[in-house]
Amino acid sequence: MEVLYEDNHVIVVNKSSSEVVQPDKTGDKPLCEMVREYIKKKYDKPGNVFLGIAHRIDRPVSGAVLFAKTSKALVRLNEMFRTHTNLKKKYWAIVKNLPPKEEMTLVHYLVRNEKLNRTYAYEEKVDNSKMSVLSLKHIADSENYHLLEIDLKTGRHHQIRCQLSRIGCPIKGDVKYGAQRTNPDGGISLHARYLEFIHPVSKKLIEIEAPLPDDILWNTFARIMNANPKGNVNILSPEECEVLEKQRAEEEGQLQ
Repeated sequence: MEVLYEDNHVIVVNKSSSEVVQPDKTGDKPLCEMVREYIKKKYDKPGNVFLGIAHRIDRPVSGAVLFAKTSKALVRLNEMFRTHTNLKKKYWAIVKNLPPKEEMTLVHYLVRNEKLNRTYAYEEKVDNSKMSVLSLKHIADSENYHLLEIDLKTGRHHQIRCQLSRIGCPIKGDVKYGAQRTNPDGGISLHARYLEFIHPVSKKLIEIEAPLPDDILWNTFARIMNANPKGNVNILSPEECEVLEKQRAEEEGQLQ
């Protein structure tokens, strides 16, 4: 377990593709329990340690996961993730097939089958479906694969995996959604690369760039992108955050 950021109210860790965020039917030790043990040992806390799960990513997916260390933070983070306000999540996905366009916004209606633990995407609204939106950008190529950056607008079960499969771009290793074979480690080539959120208490802007998995293909794309495979953490004051938001609004206005 790798801690990327921590303060009195929140902690962000870099999850591997073998770890499950919360307990499941496998009985494997979940990441949330590892974090509790880390806090208990680091701060020599007696009794039970509070840890709120505000953020979840699929087991075979790697990258940044945010937990709450206080109940105050958990309530505010839950609302943030529910409404997708004061929050940005970007993923990197390695795919074999190119998407139809360099940049696209995908809108599908997703239906989850809990028995099969699988989600299905439809072009039109159907019974029990939820509208799901993401934007993608083709950002790099290796000899045999392509790297996409995914800006997640909604948070649905298996959303990125399902929507990319729907347009003919299953994620490398994701046999459940159309990949031809699994990855050697059993994970899939989807990484929660970037997490940005307004701190639920201090109101600072926290930017987390999660370290990439250490394998040949991810390292290849890091070199191509001239990206730091070890990631980065940036913290802005509320005043700096306000300036940044104004700059972004101006840039978006110029693009329209």
